[in-house]
Amino acid sequence: MDKTHPQHRYRYVELVAWWEGQINTRQIVEQFGLSRQQASSDINAYNELTKGNLAYDASRKAWIPSSHFRRHYISDDVTEYLNWIQTGYRIPAPAILPHESLRLPARHVAPTVMRGLIAGIRQQQRVEVDYVSLSNPNREGRVIAPHTFVNTGLRWHLRAFCEKSGEYRDFVLSRFRGEPELIGRSRQTADQDEAWNTEVTLIFAPDPRLPDAKREVLEHDYQMTDGHLYRRTRACLVQYLIQEMQVNTKIWDGTPEAQQLVLVNRDDVKEWLFEG
Repeated sequence: MDKTHPQHRYRYVELVAWWEGQINTRQIVEQFGLSRQQASSDINAYNELTKGNLAYDASRKAWIPSSHFRRHYISDDVTEYLNWIQTGYRIPAPAILPHESLRLPARHVAPTVMRGLIAGIRQQQRVEVDYVSLSNPNREGRVIAPHTFVNTGLRWHLRAFCEKSGEYRDFVLSRFRGEPELIGRSRQTADQDEAWNTEVTLIFAPDPRLPDAKREVLEHDYQMTDGHLYRRTRACLVQYLIQEMQVNTKIWDGTPEAQQLVLVNRDDVKEWLFEG
């Protein structure tokens, strides 16, 4: 389906309205390069097709989900919205060639949670919200200053300053509970997040136990330079990148074919590893 097709634009309207809590004609104009008149026409057409999914809020000068909102073009998986953000605020068109992707389990995130976190980031506000974790499965109130959504491969999390711990931490999106409340401007921004602003280079290489022929296969797979793969990332994302590369930094697998890659410069980056 062409990106300019009305159905594609209706999907965009529904996606933004549902997860962000509102949408206006300016967003549609910027997204698709349409006139304001056409953008307004799209919202009206969408509303007619969905039997009043949106209601106009004059105070916000935007359309918001109505009390009887029902999804017609999107799923309830927040990853759909987050992938849209990741692709540069463009919803990718369906692929022409046949393809298949792993169907990983969806992590449920309530739209009310997302709306509060999005508003907190955009307005640089402190957010009061409940959070659970494996170490503390009981709901616990937290005051955080969120600054970035992060895709770690298997899941999405939120990078934010936590007032309880007094440091910047990663929060799994699906573990927020309740309805976030904005409680004032935050002085803690991404600029003060040292681990976020520190860049680190990871150096990977084929397992040295492999014979030359097998090491050459891996060197070609990863387009290595002189037998090494260099990946630059933020310090707070080091562990996630290593996990995605399926590299064990503590012990080697019994067979080099299973291990495949090793981290060459572990000592240089060990302060950023979760296990130290």
